[in-house]
Amino acid sequence: MRFSMHSKGLANNTFGLGINRMEGWTVLEWLALAERELLLFAGFFFLIGAIDELLVDGLWGWLRLSGRLPSLQFNREDVRKRSLSGTAAVFIPAWREEQVLEHTIAHALKAWPHDDYRIYVGCYRNDMPTLESAMRGAGSDPRVRIVVLDCDGPSTKADCLNRLYKALEVDERRSGFPVRMIVLHDAEDMVDAAALGLMDKAIDRAEFVQIPVLPLPQKHSRWIGSHYCEEFAEAHGKTMVVRDWLSTCMPAAGVGCAFDRAMLGSMARRQADGIPFSVDSLTEDYELGMRIEAAGGRSRFLRVRGEDGSLVATRAYFPSRIDSSVKQKARWVHGIALQGWERLGWEGGIAERWMRLRDRRGPLAALVMACGYTFLLLAGLFFILGEIGIDRPWQADPLLRFLIIANMASFAWRAVMRFAYTARDYGFAEGVRAVLRIPITNIIAIMASRRALAGYVKSLRGEVTVWDKTVHETHPAAAQLQPEPQRQKVVA
Repeated sequence: MRFSMHSKGLANNTFGLGINRMEGWTVLEWLALAERELLLFAGFFFLIGAIDELLVDGLWGWLRLSGRLPSLQFNREDVRKRSLSGTAAVFIPAWREEQVLEHTIAHALKAWPHDDYRIYVGCYRNDMPTLESAMRGAGSDPRVRIVVLDCDGPSTKADCLNRLYKALEVDERRSGFPVRMIVLHDAEDMVDAAALGLMDKAIDRAEFVQIPVLPLPQKHSRWIGSHYCEEFAEAHGKTMVVRDWLSTCMPAAGVGCAFDRAMLGSMARRQADGIPFSVDSLTEDYELGMRIEAAGGRSRFLRVRGEDGSLVATRAYFPSRIDSSVKQKARWVHGIALQGWERLGWEGGIAERWMRLRDRRGPLAALVMACGYTFLLLAGLFFILGEIGIDRPWQADPLLRFLIIANMASFAWRAVMRFAYTARDYGFAEGVRAVLRIPITNIIAIMASRRALAGYVKSLRGEVTVWDKTVHETHPAAAQLQPEPQRQKVVA
């Protein structure tokens, strides 16, 4: 015989009961109440998020079908060897990057044969291993300028970048020849041979240019380190393309991005301290990109492929351990979602506010996902109880049934999109793994948001911001990567 607890006062389809009628409820009835409320909360906000993503999917699909996506193709070798229109400066801030910095510098010098650029590497005076690694990578090449900071590290990434900017100003005064563009890269990046030439050409028509970031799959970390693949595949394969078409402010990824030198100087002069990067921000690169439009500049996202179908992008290995991944993403959430709200506000039209809202939804999305997973645990519990004859004290009404069906359809659609964008850049197998990694990705996002919120609260109490960076152990150039499989020549 199956036992139902409706007699305890739980109405058939609602929990709208007075406090006095809740007295004497059993633990299972309270759990049933929690299950239903979690379903309502998570289902409602999941649906809003699904509509948001569907709008971006629809815009990207319309751009693709209407032929509005740029169909740029080029010969990689021609671009690689073409002389730059002016001198370029490449900034690489470094703190405890002795295991990868040497390979980053050596690979960049080999990939970019031009004589008209200089790599500025920032090292701290109390970080000799990183300094020695930089010197090994540079060798005797005059295109590398190692700047030793006269302070103990770590300070902040923005502080390191500002000191590189000051060193550049000194060099410009000494030589009498100003730099034309400034390129940002991290110490673990593997640059694309065609990137410098393409950004040099694009900076003719924009003050800020961003090329895609392409995280590399990691055989030893299929579930943690490789989950960045699908995230950037969608962000830099769809969302940034839509933002570029909408002409909204373009966030800088901090790698593979170039700024017009005159514009960066103008932005620096607007600051009281005369430096361009905000030392109070954990994501100074993102903030700088967002401020370009306010300074009267134009921003472009440059997603193009060579004649072989390969994407022009900055490649890198991302953190392969869950603690490092959580730390990195917490810094992003803290800087973009929390500090971004405080420091950048909600300026602009409807499209701009929409994109800023998308940038800052991380903490709310993490809360909704946490509620969703809690609901699944409770639903699993009541499924088991149902098998032994104990029914739920409530039945789904039309609203709940609609939320369940709509969200199941949206989850299926999102899984298809995640597979499609990942498979386009990484192949079928990685696309399948991207779908299987969705729960892991969500759990990391929840943990990162909790850490970010705790860090933000500390900053409000006056705690000094420091460079809470992740340590990189492997560089793609050192790992002797196998050549990427040939892709179909597509434009996106």
